[in-house]
Amino acid sequence: MAEAERIIGTPDSPDAAGAEPEQTDRGAVPGERSDTDGARDPGERSGSGAGSPGEGAAAGASDEAAGRQPGSPRGRRRIAVLFTVAALAYALDLISKMIVVAKLEHHEPIEIVGDWLRFEAIRNAGAAFGFGEAFTIIFTVIAAAVIVVIARLARKLYSLPWAIALGLLLGGALGNLTDRIFRSPGVFEGAVVDFIAPKHFAVFNLADSAIVCGGILIVLLSFRGLDPDGTVHKD
Repeated sequence: MAEAERIIGTPDSPDAAGAEPEQTDRGAVPGERSDTDGARDPGERSGSGAGSPGEGAAAGASDEAAGRQPGSPRGRRRIAVLFTVAALAYALDLISKMIVVAKLEHHEPIEIVGDWLRFEAIRNAGAAFGFGEAFTIIFTVIAAAVIVVIARLARKLYSLPWAIALGLLLGGALGNLTDRIFRSPGVFEGAVVDFIAPKHFAVFNLADSAIVCGGILIVLLSFRGLDPDGTVHKD
Protein backbone atom coordinates (compact mmCIF):
# COMPACT_ATOMS: atom_id res chain seq x y z
CA MET A 1 0.00 0.00 0.00
CA ALA A 2 2.75 2.40 0.82
CA GLU A 3 4.37 1.61 -2.51
CA ALA A 4 1.10 2.34 -4.37
CA GLU A 5 0.65 5.70 -2.60
CA ARG A 6 4.23 6.65 -3.45
CA ILE A 7 3.66 5.94 -7.18
CA ILE A 8 0.18 7.45 -7.51
CA GLY A 9 0.55 10.25 -4.98
CA THR A 10 -2.01 11.55 -2.50
CA PRO A 11 -4.26 14.61 -3.28
CA ASP A 12 -3.45 16.18 0.05
CA SER A 13 0.28 16.38 -0.57
CA PRO A 14 1.70 19.86 -1.44
CA ASP A 15 3.58 18.47 -4.44
CA ALA A 16 0.42 17.08 -5.99
CA ALA A 17 -1.52 20.31 -5.41
CA GLY A 18 1.13 22.43 -7.13
CA ALA A 19 1.64 20.11 -10.08
CA GLU A 20 -1.50 21.11 -12.03
CA PRO A 21 -0.91 24.92 -12.22
CA GLU A 22 2.73 24.30 -13.04
CA GLN A 23 1.79 22.07 -15.97
CA THR A 24 -0.71 24.70 -17.16
CA ASP A 25 1.98 27.37 -17.15
CA ARG A 26 4.38 25.18 -19.06
CA GLY A 27 1.74 24.32 -21.63
CA ALA A 28 1.04 27.97 -22.45
CA VAL A 29 2.84 29.41 -25.46
CA PRO A 30 5.10 32.35 -24.57
CA GLY A 31 3.52 35.74 -25.45
CA GLU A 32 -0.08 34.38 -25.35
CA ARG A 33 -2.65 34.61 -22.61
CA SER A 34 -4.54 31.70 -21.12
CA ASP A 35 -7.97 30.71 -22.42
CA THR A 36 -9.67 32.65 -19.65
CA ASP A 37 -7.78 35.85 -20.49
CA GLY A 38 -8.09 35.25 -24.22
CA ALA A 39 -11.86 35.23 -23.96
CA ARG A 40 -11.70 38.82 -22.89
CA ASP A 41 -9.10 39.88 -25.45
CA PRO A 42 -11.46 40.57 -28.42
CA GLY A 43 -13.65 42.86 -26.34
CA GLU A 44 -10.67 44.65 -24.89
CA ARG A 45 -9.09 45.11 -28.29
CA SER A 46 -12.40 46.30 -29.73
CA GLY A 47 -12.84 48.84 -26.97
CA SER A 48 -9.31 50.20 -27.29
CA GLY A 49 -9.22 50.24 -31.10
CA ALA A 50 -11.82 52.09 -33.16
CA GLY A 51 -13.85 54.62 -31.18
CA SER A 52 -17.59 55.14 -31.48
CA PRO A 53 -19.01 57.89 -33.78
CA GLY A 54 -19.99 59.91 -30.74
CA GLU A 55 -16.44 59.84 -29.44
CA GLY A 56 -15.11 60.95 -32.87
CA ALA A 57 -17.54 63.87 -32.99
CA ALA A 58 -16.64 64.87 -29.45
CA ALA A 59 -12.94 64.78 -30.35
CA GLY A 60 -13.55 66.95 -33.42
CA ALA A 61 -15.52 69.48 -31.38
CA SER A 62 -12.77 69.48 -28.78
CA ASP A 63 -10.14 70.18 -31.45
CA GLU A 64 -12.23 72.99 -32.90
CA ALA A 65 -12.78 74.52 -29.47
CA ALA A 66 -9.05 74.27 -28.78
CA GLY A 67 -8.41 76.19 -32.01
CA ARG A 68 -10.49 79.05 -30.64
CA GLN A 69 -8.69 79.27 -27.33
CA PRO A 70 -6.84 82.57 -26.70
CA GLY A 71 -3.29 82.31 -27.95
CA SER A 72 -3.97 79.36 -30.28
CA PRO A 73 -2.00 79.26 -33.57
CA ARG A 74 -5.14 79.88 -35.59
CA GLY A 75 -6.06 82.92 -33.51
CA ARG A 76 -2.54 84.32 -33.76
CA ARG A 77 -2.59 83.99 -37.56
CA ARG A 78 -5.88 85.88 -37.82
CA ILE A 79 -4.59 88.63 -35.55
CA ALA A 80 -1.44 88.86 -37.69
CA VAL A 81 -3.61 89.27 -40.81
CA LEU A 82 -5.66 92.00 -39.12
CA PHE A 83 -2.65 94.08 -38.13
CA THR A 84 -0.87 93.47 -41.43
CA VAL A 85 -3.88 94.79 -43.39
CA ALA A 86 -4.20 97.71 -40.97
CA ALA A 87 -0.52 98.60 -41.28
CA LEU A 88 -0.68 98.46 -45.08
CA ALA A 89 -3.80 100.63 -45.25
CA TYR A 90 -2.31 103.10 -42.78
CA ALA A 91 1.03 103.30 -44.61
CA LEU A 92 -0.59 103.89 -48.01
CA ASP A 93 -2.82 106.61 -46.57
CA LEU A 94 0.05 108.33 -44.74
CA ILE A 95 2.41 108.27 -47.72
CA SER A 96 -0.25 109.52 -50.12
CA LYS A 97 -1.09 112.45 -47.83
CA MET A 98 2.56 113.39 -47.45
CA ILE A 99 2.95 113.49 -51.24
CA VAL A 100 -0.25 115.50 -51.66
CA VAL A 101 0.78 118.09 -49.07
CA ALA A 102 4.27 118.41 -50.57
CA LYS A 103 3.39 118.40 -54.28
CA LEU A 104 -0.27 119.26 -54.74
CA GLU A 105 -1.38 121.62 -51.99
CA HIS A 106 -1.65 125.24 -53.19
CA HIS A 107 -1.38 124.00 -56.79
CA GLU A 108 -3.87 123.40 -59.56
CA PRO A 109 -5.76 120.08 -59.47
CA ILE A 110 -4.41 117.23 -61.58
CA GLU A 111 -6.89 115.66 -63.97
CA ILE A 112 -6.66 111.86 -63.99
CA VAL A 113 -9.70 110.91 -66.13
CA GLY A 114 -10.80 114.20 -67.66
CA ASP A 115 -13.42 115.90 -65.51
CA TRP A 116 -14.54 112.59 -64.03
CA LEU A 117 -11.62 112.08 -61.68
CA ARG A 118 -8.93 114.45 -60.48
CA PHE A 119 -6.55 114.94 -57.58
CA GLU A 120 -7.19 118.09 -55.57
CA ALA A 121 -5.75 118.84 -52.11
CA ILE A 122 -8.44 119.84 -49.62
CA ARG A 123 -8.33 120.15 -45.83
CA ASN A 124 -11.45 118.61 -44.28
CA ALA A 125 -12.35 119.33 -40.65
CA GLY A 126 -15.41 117.06 -40.74
CA ALA A 127 -16.01 113.34 -41.08
CA ALA A 128 -15.47 111.18 -44.13
CA PHE A 129 -16.41 112.84 -47.44
CA GLY A 130 -16.59 116.28 -45.80
CA PHE A 131 -19.67 115.81 -43.63
CA GLY A 132 -20.09 117.40 -40.19
CA GLU A 133 -17.28 119.95 -40.10
CA ALA A 134 -18.63 121.41 -36.86
CA PHE A 135 -18.05 118.17 -34.93
CA THR A 136 -14.33 117.59 -35.40
CA ILE A 137 -13.64 116.65 -31.77
CA ILE A 138 -16.59 114.24 -31.70
CA PHE A 139 -15.33 112.47 -34.81
CA THR A 140 -11.89 112.25 -33.24
CA VAL A 141 -13.32 110.56 -30.14
CA ILE A 142 -15.36 108.17 -32.31
CA ALA A 143 -12.27 107.20 -34.32
CA ALA A 144 -10.33 106.52 -31.12
CA ALA A 145 -13.23 104.43 -29.74
CA VAL A 146 -13.36 102.37 -32.95
CA ILE A 147 -9.66 101.59 -32.62
CA VAL A 148 -10.09 100.43 -29.01
CA VAL A 149 -13.10 98.24 -29.88
CA ILE A 150 -11.25 96.58 -32.77
CA ALA A 151 -8.20 95.92 -30.60
CA ARG A 152 -10.38 94.24 -27.95
CA LEU A 153 -12.29 92.24 -30.55
CA ALA A 154 -9.04 90.91 -32.01
CA ARG A 155 -8.65 88.54 -29.03
CA LYS A 156 -11.73 86.58 -30.17
CA LEU A 157 -11.02 86.76 -33.90
CA TYR A 158 -10.81 83.44 -35.79
CA SER A 159 -12.29 84.39 -39.19
CA LEU A 160 -10.02 85.45 -42.06
CA PRO A 161 -12.63 87.66 -43.84
CA TRP A 162 -13.39 89.41 -40.56
CA ALA A 163 -9.67 89.92 -39.98
CA ILE A 164 -9.38 91.67 -43.36
CA ALA A 165 -12.49 93.79 -42.78
CA LEU A 166 -11.42 94.90 -39.30
CA GLY A 167 -7.89 95.54 -40.58
CA LEU A 168 -9.27 97.94 -43.20
CA LEU A 169 -11.35 99.72 -40.56
CA LEU A 170 -8.42 99.94 -38.18
CA GLY A 171 -5.99 101.26 -40.81
CA GLY A 172 -8.46 103.85 -42.06
CA ALA A 173 -9.37 105.02 -38.57
CA LEU A 174 -5.68 105.34 -37.64
CA GLY A 175 -4.98 107.30 -40.83
CA ASN A 176 -7.62 109.94 -40.20
CA LEU A 177 -6.93 110.01 -36.45
CA THR A 178 -3.29 110.85 -37.18
CA ASP A 179 -4.47 113.92 -39.10
CA ARG A 180 -6.82 114.91 -36.28
CA ILE A 181 -4.00 114.83 -33.75
CA PHE A 182 -1.00 116.22 -35.62
CA ARG A 183 -2.31 118.60 -38.28
CA SER A 184 -3.46 122.19 -37.90
CA PRO A 185 -5.30 123.94 -36.39
CA GLY A 186 -4.58 121.93 -33.24
CA VAL A 187 -4.51 118.64 -31.37
CA PHE A 188 -7.78 116.67 -31.76
CA GLU A 189 -9.05 119.44 -34.05
CA GLY A 190 -6.80 118.87 -37.03
CA ALA A 191 -8.18 118.87 -40.58
CA VAL A 192 -7.90 115.67 -42.61
CA VAL A 193 -6.14 115.81 -45.98
CA ASP A 194 -8.49 114.75 -48.82
CA PHE A 195 -7.45 114.63 -52.46
CA ILE A 196 -9.48 112.11 -54.50
CA ALA A 197 -12.17 114.15 -56.25
CA PRO A 198 -14.64 112.26 -58.47
CA LYS A 199 -17.09 114.32 -60.50
CA HIS A 200 -20.33 115.15 -58.65
CA PHE A 201 -19.06 113.51 -55.47
CA ALA A 202 -17.34 114.52 -52.24
CA VAL A 203 -13.54 114.62 -52.00
CA PHE A 204 -12.03 111.80 -49.96
CA ASN A 205 -8.76 109.99 -49.22
CA LEU A 206 -7.43 106.42 -48.97
CA ALA A 207 -8.33 106.16 -45.29
CA ASP A 208 -11.96 106.91 -46.13
CA SER A 209 -11.83 104.27 -48.87
CA ALA A 210 -10.45 101.66 -46.45
CA ILE A 211 -13.18 102.44 -43.90
CA VAL A 212 -15.94 102.16 -46.51
CA CYS A 213 -14.54 98.90 -47.96
CA GLY A 214 -14.20 97.40 -44.48
CA GLY A 215 -17.74 98.44 -43.59
CA ILE A 216 -19.18 96.93 -46.78
CA LEU A 217 -17.32 93.66 -46.14
CA ILE A 218 -18.66 93.51 -42.57
CA VAL A 219 -22.24 93.98 -43.84
CA LEU A 220 -21.77 91.14 -46.36
CA LEU A 221 -20.31 88.84 -43.70
CA SER A 222 -23.21 89.63 -41.37
CA PHE A 223 -25.74 88.79 -44.09
CA ARG A 224 -23.99 85.45 -44.61
CA GLY A 225 -24.18 84.75 -40.88
CA LEU A 226 -20.42 84.57 -40.33
CA ASP A 227 -19.31 85.77 -36.90
CA PRO A 228 -15.84 87.09 -36.01
CA ASP A 229 -15.10 83.91 -34.02
CA GLY A 230 -15.51 81.82 -37.17
CA THR A 231 -18.91 80.32 -36.36
CA VAL A 232 -21.81 80.49 -38.81
CA HIS A 233 -25.34 81.18 -37.59
CA LYS A 234 -28.62 81.18 -39.49
CA ASP A 235 -31.60 83.24 -38.43
